[in-house]
Amino acid sequence: MKLRFLFRSLMAAALWLVGCGRQEPLPVYSQVPDFSLTSESGAPVGRQMFEGSIWVADFIFTNCSGPCPRMSALMRHVQAAAPEVKLASFTVDPERDTPEVLAQYARRYHAQAGRWVFLTGEEARIHQLAREGFKLGSVDGSLTHSTRFVLVDIRGRIRGYYGTGENDGVTRLVRDIRRLARDE
Repeated sequence: MKLRFLFRSLMAAALWLVGCGRQEPLPVYSQVPDFSLTSESGAPVGRQMFEGSIWVADFIFTNCSGPCPRMSALMRHVQAAAPEVKLASFTVDPERDTPEVLAQYARRYHAQAGRWVFLTGEEARIHQLAREGFKLGSVDGSLTHSTRFVLVDIRGRIRGYYGTGENDGVTRLVRDIRRLARDE
């Protein structure tokens, strides 16, 4: 009787240890559609630039006095903490955020050229990309936009959303970047 109890206990412990070592894969929410926009350098940029890379996207505008400066500072943190990722900041105010303005903004946040791009283009296209492509809710031309970061895998699939107002949002994002890098 004691031997059977000991055997069951050891088996339960072994199964528990095996289960603890594995994590469920990150969910797949949707696929980022193709897009064609202009970077802060004036170069055309599409989704192809990110293929084969893990990347993080956000939507900001450069003259924002609300959450955008915090979001960009957090993106700079992600740039430093996860050197394997690319970053894309899409402006929701393309009328004012020309490539030249975006280039100044990129310098202010120490964006690494080739890793962190700032994108502009036709307003309707950017708003549609935010709503339908990244599933970030309403962008209606009033400069109201989501403050979440979007994690995208090497195949262009959305794998996570992270609130920039949450205390652990960026910590979870960096952890999930590392999980994707390990699993892909």
